[in-house]
Amino acid sequence: MKLSDLEKLSSDMSKTPLMPAIFFGHGSPMNAIELNEFSQTWRNIAKNIPTPNAILCISAHWETKGTQITAMEKPKTIHDFGGFPQALFDVQYPASGSADLVAETKKLVTLAHIEEDHQWGLDHGTWSVLNHLYPNADIPVVQLSLDYSKNEEHHYNIGAQLLELRKKGFLIIGSGNMVHNLGMIDWKNPDGGYAWADEANEMFKQKILSKDHKALFNYKELGQAAKLSIPSPEHYRPLMYILALQQEKENPSFFNDKAMMGSISMTGVIIS
Repeated sequence: MKLSDLEKLSSDMSKTPLMPAIFFGHGSPMNAIELNEFSQTWRNIAKNIPTPNAILCISAHWETKGTQITAMEKPKTIHDFGGFPQALFDVQYPASGSADLVAETKKLVTLAHIEEDHQWGLDHGTWSVLNHLYPNADIPVVQLSLDYSKNEEHHYNIGAQLLELRKKGFLIIGSGNMVHNLGMIDWKNPDGGYAWADEANEMFKQKILSKDHKALFNYKELGQAAKLSIPSPEHYRPLMYILALQQEKENPSFFNDKAMMGSISMTGVIIS
């Protein structure tokens, strides 16, 4: 997405009372501390959307049995990875939590019993993106977990129940990757995707544009490219929450629409 497109998006959003809902392809944890084409776009997005009252993030990196929500006053920064430079481990994202957002989320979601969590914190699926969106960590942040025992339709339906949050100035973020197959990464090809990865990415985008959400939460029926792109669903499921929040007159916009290392798609989606 070009800067001119973001400025148009900002103008469009001034006409609606809804906060946008955004899916980020977060890719490598190194994006948290690198200023590159992806993280620069994240920064531009933050400059062109309303300042949220608080942020609810559904990250690929917090899976639980049942649904949980971070409910501590000061969530810790979790460095849930290995083999990266010390500079990445030194990053702290000291955002506060939000009791109001926790209470609102628990009230809205009736399809699952949401348990309050006081142990987790903010994992890199959350802070690697927010480190660029809101580098001062001055917006409260809450994470909602992914119940690994439920299917895509269940996650989609929970997402739909969060709509009222958008009306109250809360920003809902999904952080993962549409195409995410770590077992097939091509380290020699940092700026391109396998044919099947590009095929799946384009197919997912077309389904999003046509609002064929049912096909997307039944992705296993979309062929071999989709199966290769989603060998496990944790990076795909945050997308379901964001798509479920799309209203009839809203249209999706894509950004960072590019495959990396053969089998990772950085494609993001803004619903507004």
